Amino acid sequence: MPRAGLDRAAVVELALAVVDDGGPTGFTDLTLAAVAARAGVAVPSLYKHVAGLPALRREVALVCVVDFVHTLEVVRERHGGADMLPAMAHATRDLARRSPGRYQAVQGTSWVRDPDAGAVQQAGAQAVAELSTAVAALGVPDERRIDAVRAFRAATHGFVVLELEGGFGMPDDVDESFDFLVAGLVGGLERLSVR
Repeated sequence: MPRAGLDRAAVVELALAVVDDGGPTGFTDLTLAAVAARAGVAVPSLYKHVAGLPALRREVALVCVVDFVHTLEVVRERHGGADMLPAMAHATRDLARRSPGRYQAVQGTSWVRDPDAGAVQQAGAQAVAELSTAVAALGVPDERRIDAVRAFRAATHGFVVLELEGGFGMPDDVDESFDFLVAGLVGGLERLSVR
């Protein structure tokens, strides 16, 4: 018999707590055993609520990607023009520093080609659309917008991962380095608009 109050939503919340406590590898390290321990049940009891670990990972990724999209939407509503993309870069970094496991779920690749992850893929497409709006505001031509979004993601993600893993050991200010990266990226994308 399932534990009172345990349902799919509760299992997902427990999984999110495991991801949060796991730091930068929280999403990768998510297991049914860890969720069951938090729920105070045996692992087989979870199968009454989720169809195994891949299904639970999809549920967790969906929550994380939807939250990321919301973050980008808030930035778009507050900032316009050339300020939008830098604000999205800072919001992305802030999210990653605040919730590294959830950030890992957003950036994860396990759901990208999963035929059962349509909802996560759709949310991911919304994130790309938000970023595309921001690069469009810089004047990036239509035919280069996906390239610009990929450049933004690669640069921001690379910096964030290095930072989370302690890869910036020199005494120079990491915030200034991030601002330098964002300014260079934005400047490069703006130059595309004048070609």
